[in-house]
Parts: sequence; C-alpha cells; structure tokens
Amino acid sequence: MKHNQSKLIRTQIEQTNEGEHSSPLYLTSSFCFDNAEDMRAAFADETADNIYSRFSNPNVKEFVDRLCVLENAEAGFATASGMSAVFGSFMALLKKGDHLLSCNSIFGSTHTVISKYLPKYGIEYSYVSATATAAEWEAAILPTTKMIYIETPTNPGLEVLDIAMISAIAKKHGIILNVDNCFATPIGQTPIDLGADIVVHSATKWIDGQGRVLGGAVVGRKDLIHEIYLFCRATGPSLSPFNAWLLSKSLETLEVRMERHCSNALVIAEKLQGHAKINFVKYPFLNSHPQVAIAKKQMKNGGGIVCFELKGGLEAGKQFLNSLKMLSLTANLGDTRSIASHPASTTHAKLSEAERQAVGINPGLIRISVGLEHHEDILADILQALEA
Repeated sequence: MKHNQSKLIRTQIEQTNEGEHSSPLYLTSSFCFDNAEDMRAAFADETADNIYSRFSNPNVKEFVDRLCVLENAEAGFATASGMSAVFGSFMALLKKGDHLLSCNSIFGSTHTVISKYLPKYGIEYSYVSATATAAEWEAAILPTTKMIYIETPTNPGLEVLDIAMISAIAKKHGIILNVDNCFATPIGQTPIDLGADIVVHSATKWIDGQGRVLGGAVVGRKDLIHEIYLFCRATGPSLSPFNAWLLSKSLETLEVRMERHCSNALVIAEKLQGHAKINFVKYPFLNSHPQVAIAKKQMKNGGGIVCFELKGGLEAGKQFLNSLKMLSLTANLGDTRSIASHPASTTHAKLSEAERQAVGINPGLIRISVGLEHHEDILADILQALEA
C-alpha cells in the first residue's frame, strides 16, 4: 500500500477464529500460558507474548502500531494520559546531573513537571524563547544537555518552531530531540521526518476527537522507546484497553476529521482579522503569523486552534466567555464541538504573570478549539459574543 492512511486502517489485531471484521476488545488484566516454560520465556523477554495489561495488551498494541504508521516511527508506547507520556519520556531518558533544554511556551502541566518536579531528581532545566534563532538555541546548550523539548505549534500562543533547524543542532551535539505533536497531529506534520528522535501526544485531544477518553503516547527511535517502555512498565501509567480500543478506531477517521477542523479554523481566523474588538488573530496559516513561512514549510495544514486577543483584557475575556451560546467552556480541546478557553485563568494559571507575558499569554487571550459544526455557526457565536 502506498498511502499511510490505507496502511493505518489495515493495521489490525490478528483476526480470531470468530472471523470478526472490527477489532475485538481485550478487556483483561492478565493473559494465560499453556505451560510453565512459555510463562518463563515471556517474563524473560524471550518472546513477545502478553503477560499483564500494565505491560502490553492487544488493543494498546494496535493503537500504537497505527500511530507509528502515521508518524513514520520505529516503535511506540501508549500511556494513560498525555502528561504521563511527557513525564515518562523525561524520566526514562534523563538522570541526575542531566540538563533539559525546552522552549518556554509549553503546556502549563508540562511547565510544572519541568520546573517543580525534575529538579527534585537532580535534573536541571532552562528555557529558550519559542522564537529563538539557531544561534540562541546553540548558545543555550550545556555540556550536560541531554534532551531538547519543544511544542510546535505551541500551547496556547501558536508559535511555530523550525523542527529541522532545531534537529540539526541537536544532532550536532548528540542530544535527543523530543517534540510534542499534539496540536498539529501526524496529519498536520511528522516531526520524525524532520529529524525528531521521539514524539509525544496527548491522544485525549484530536486523536480521540470526541472528548471521551484520556490517553497518551510516545513514538520514535526503537532504542529510546524501549527505555520508556521499561520505565512505564515498572511505574504503571498504563493505557486502559478500552481507551486504546476507542483511540485506535478514532485514528481511522483522524485524517478526514482534521481536514474539516482545519478548514473551519482557517475560515474563522480569516473572518476575525481586523475585528474592532480584537488586537490580533493568530493562526499558523495566516499570512500575518510571524512564522507563517516555517509553518507552510513543515505543516500540511494550520491545525484546529485559533487564538485572538481581546482589547479589553481580563474583564473582556470573562464577558466574552459568558456571552457564548453554542461554544463549550471546558478543559479540553480537539473535540467535535467547538471550545473556548481563557488560558491565563485556566490551563496556564500556575505560571507567574511574568512567565505568561514572556510566552504571549496576555489577560485578553482567547483560545478557540474549532470543532466540526458548520463554520458559519461557529463564527456567528463568536461574533455575537464579541458584540456582547
């Protein structure tokens, strides 16, 4: 098969003697063996037999295998949430005395892990601006730097980082490049093709796409994924087989869903530009975006998130959210239903005011996760709330 979408759909658990067309649900905590020798060999890692669903499960494997097809990855491991995937990717590959270099514009919980918890284990960190040049990235590397971590597009400011540029620097210094690809999805970009070593996902977002279940994944180089597998197998952030079953089915429709999410988002971003109540609109494929050239070089679409800054600051932000009639106010994104949020008071509230300002999270910043409703209806709700 020539296309990854076809390979993905045809990557399935082996059919049982029941002849089912859709993959069955393996809702079991453990697996049986025919004899003591087979059980011994499985525990000794001499076979790939399933032992316990904390280690592996057929539904989880199918989900991972399908995500690897989309990301062009050698291997992967799925976890209970996006944050357990992020944490596992750090703790399995970093040790006391190592240094993590990250872009400063990252998800609030990732910032908490990096700044509050990694130092407890003797892992140092520093931040570089998401808009840093190659020279600035290279200048920030220390002799102890073992990993570079980036999000692109960033959450929530939608800065776009040049993955190929940062990858070249990482490879020059023998550093692991870890890319959070949650916002773009593998439909929008494939960081491994641009030089990333590992890619993390919150599958809770666009991959599930319907606001149903939590899930996460790390995919990439086989040797690095093996270390992450060993860490997660021991510490237990396992993905539920039921969640994996749902997420695997969701991957079958990810491409067609993202086409609609992204076309809706572009229309809304274009229509909101120049509105009297808005300072600016940010979307990777708008010509007004500062990194639009990078976005169009490495992304196939602009993603499903649109941000804009209201002129009235915090109070205007509250009034806007309270005036919405159709859009949901909820702690999620990537749903079929459009969602509005105010990052300064929610997802990024734990950052200091100075830290928020440094990454462009101003009091009036609104993040819209553009859903699958008709774009005219989404836009109408946003416009009436702006007028209110």
